[in-house]
Amino acid sequence: MIGIVLRRLLSALPVLLIVSLITFAMIHLIPGDPAAAIAGLSATPQQIENIRHDLGLDQPLMSQLVRWYVNLLHGDLGRSLLLGQPVLQATMFRLPVTVGLSLYALVITLIIGLSSGVLAALRQNTWVDQAAMIFAMIGISLPNFYLGLLMIILFAVDLGWLPSGGYVALADDPLRWLASMTMPAISLALLLAGLLARITRSTMLEVLRQDYIRTARAKGLPRRQVVLKHALANALIPIVTVIGIIVSLLISGAVVTETLFSIPGVGQLLTQAVLNRDYPMVQGGLLIITALLVLVNIGVDVCYAFLDPRVRYDGA
Repeated sequence: MIGIVLRRLLSALPVLLIVSLITFAMIHLIPGDPAAAIAGLSATPQQIENIRHDLGLDQPLMSQLVRWYVNLLHGDLGRSLLLGQPVLQATMFRLPVTVGLSLYALVITLIIGLSSGVLAALRQNTWVDQAAMIFAMIGISLPNFYLGLLMIILFAVDLGWLPSGGYVALADDPLRWLASMTMPAISLALLLAGLLARITRSTMLEVLRQDYIRTARAKGLPRRQVVLKHALANALIPIVTVIGIIVSLLISGAVVTETLFSIPGVGQLLTQAVLNRDYPMVQGGLLIITALLVLVNIGVDVCYAFLDPRVRYDGA
C-alpha cells in the first residue's frame, strides 16, 4: 500500500510542474499591470515603475520563471502582491473554508446521487426510475451559478429562511455555519448528484443482471442483503471513480460558488488574484489546489485496493 502511494506521489511531480508552467504563461498573457493596481489611480508612471522594479516584474519572463522554480524548491511559494503576506499562509488560512464547503456538498451529493441511482435501478422502467432520471437531467442541465442565483432569490430574498451570503466559522457557531453554507453546498451538489445518480443506476443495472445475483436471490437471501452486500458492493469501484472526479469538480466549482455567496475561501481568493494579476498568489494557489486534487486521486487508488483485492497495480 505504501508503494502505491509513493509511486502516485512521484508521478504527480511532473503534473505539478506542468500546471505551474501553464499558470505562469497564462497569467502573463492577461492584460493589465499589477504594479498599477497596487500603486492606485493617482500614481505617477515613475512610482509604478519603481513598484515593478521592487517586485521584480521588470525582469525577463524567463528570469521570473527560474526564480519561481528556485523558490519552489525551497518551499517558498512567494508573497502576494496585493495582500503582502506569504502565498502559503494566505492560502492555508482560507483552505479549511473551501474544504468544508466541498465536504458538505459531497455529503449531499452522495446521499441524493447514490439513493436515487439505486432506487432507479431497483425500480427500472417505473415512475420511480423516470422521476429519478428526470431529476438527474435537471441537475446536470442547471449551471451551479444559475441555481445559486435562483436559490438566493427564493430562500433569502422572498422567504428569508437563509442568508444570501457571508460566512460564519464552524467553530464559532455550528448552526450559523450550516445556514451560511447550505445554499452554496446545494448549488454545488445538485449538478454532480445527477451525474452520480445516472452512473449508479447504470452500474447497478449491470451488476443486478449477473449470475451471482440471481444465485443469491435463488438461495432465498433477504433483498436488503442482496442489494447492499452483493450488488452495491460490487458496483462500488466505478462509482468510487466517479466520486473521485466529483470531489475534483466540487473543489474547482467552489471558485464560482464562493464568489457568488461571498464565502472567503480559496476560490474567492484566486478570483481576486486573477482580476488583479497577483502572479504569486495565482501560481501558488493553483499549485496547492492541484496538490490537493492529486491527494484525492491517490485516495481513490487506495480505495480500489480495499474494495477489490483483485485490483493489481503492477507497473502503475
